[in-house]
Amino acid sequence: MPRAERVCKTIIIMQKLLDLKAKTAILLYLLIDLFCVGAGMGVPIFCILFGFPLGWYITGRVTATALLPRAAYIKILKVSSWAAAYTFLLMLMLWGVQIPHIFDPSFDFRNFGHPFILFEPRASFIGWLVLMIVISPFLQLLTTIFSSFVTLTKIEAFEN
Repeated sequence: MPRAERVCKTIIIMQKLLDLKAKTAILLYLLIDLFCVGAGMGVPIFCILFGFPLGWYITGRVTATALLPRAAYIKILKVSSWAAAYTFLLMLMLWGVQIPHIFDPSFDFRNFGHPFILFEPRASFIGWLVLMIVISPFLQLLTTIFSSFVTLTKIEAFEN
């Protein structure tokens, strides 16, 4: 298949994605993010990486409505925050059930299966939970916003 045909098909697919109804797009995001959590076996590395195409998609949707730049920035931040909040809720449901173990003196932290990122097993366990529940959704927020603004920069460069 010639390169021009592949590019045309890719553009058509991208346009179909951008033309999805809002409810369909939200449902699709919820399912893909849930799949990313499962594919990472509870470690949201794929959710963080999914922030890159998500940022492109959010920017495409926001710029299609031709908002003023300040309003577009605010909308991008809001939608990115909602996406990260969903990942936060997934992580809280998945890893939050382990929080009571912090206060259990008989819990065996060494055999829990988390990496010993700190020198003491209990501290490593707490650090692991903070990393999974709080920091990972924040990293997803950062990748989404970064990708959005790279896309905005490309759009502005193309228009000028």
